[in-house]
Amino acid sequence: MTPVKIAPSILAADFARLAEAVDMVNRSEAAMLHIDVMDGLFVPNITIGFPVIASLAKISAKPMDVHMMVTDPGRFVSQVRDAGADIMNVHVEACTHLHRVVQSIRTAGMRAAVTLNPATPVCMLEEIISDVDMVLVMSVNPGFGGQKFITSTIDKIKRLKALMDQSGASPLIEVDGGVNLTTAPDLVRAGADVLVAGSYVFNAPDPLQAIVNLANTKAS
Repeated sequence: MTPVKIAPSILAADFARLAEAVDMVNRSEAAMLHIDVMDGLFVPNITIGFPVIASLAKISAKPMDVHMMVTDPGRFVSQVRDAGADIMNVHVEACTHLHRVVQSIRTAGMRAAVTLNPATPVCMLEEIISDVDMVLVMSVNPGFGGQKFITSTIDKIKRLKALMDQSGASPLIEVDGGVNLTTAPDLVRAGADVLVAGSYVFNAPDPLQAIVNLANTKAS
């Protein structure tokens, strides 16, 4: 069985010790580093900006998945690229011209990912699924860490897999929100390839072992 990919979310780390957090991720079995950018408009919180992302890029040995929880993220493609992102992740709900944004991300040399909020149906991806490298399914409402997992996410992932099979597309399926050893088996069984984990990793007594445990999750 291929281990599921783990993307620790820096949002859950101690912001006074970000360099130590990134060093831990570098030494871990994580596949990528997940970075949440929030603007206080699209979601009710504000996190970090491009100077901090650029600083993290200097020390991160893992690909950086930058999740743009902002209004009109297409405005920031060049800034996200210049900050060192490998993947730019934009919300379907925030893009009036999603296809144009996805193409701009790819033209800039990054992998393109799109995100679905919990209330956004999978059918919103029908016209774009073949153009993206990854789909992020939010299993909590975006804006805050540590929320309770929304159980209907499991069926949503199954519907996403069906759409992929129908279209012949093969983006990675990423899940963010409430990921832990209780929810991970069902997510893997449903078809998740990448698990974003914040609180579960950074609040663990041994974050390195927590990442190993998630990476070796078997479908329930």
